[in-house]
Amino acid sequence: MQEYMEASVMIEGHTDNQGADDVNLVLSQKRADAVKAYIANKGVNADRMTAIGFGETKPVADNSVNSGRILNRRVDFKLVY
Repeated sequence: MQEYMEASVMIEGHTDNQGADDVNLVLSQKRADAVKAYIANKGVNADRMTAIGFGETKPVADNSVNSGRILNRRVDFKLVY
């Protein structure tokens, strides 16, 4: 992001389906916020980043197996120009 100053990024936090929906939503937001803070601490302007938590609403793998739940606990980045 320091090389491409015109780019912004959406940081998306996600969880698996274990636990209460409202707790997972908060957890996913904290996950995204932590990544944003880390990147900002490395010198990227925080105004160029948006952190949003989606909880368990956007799985990329099967939540009925442990290997799938592991993949669903993630942070995704989407570049915005």
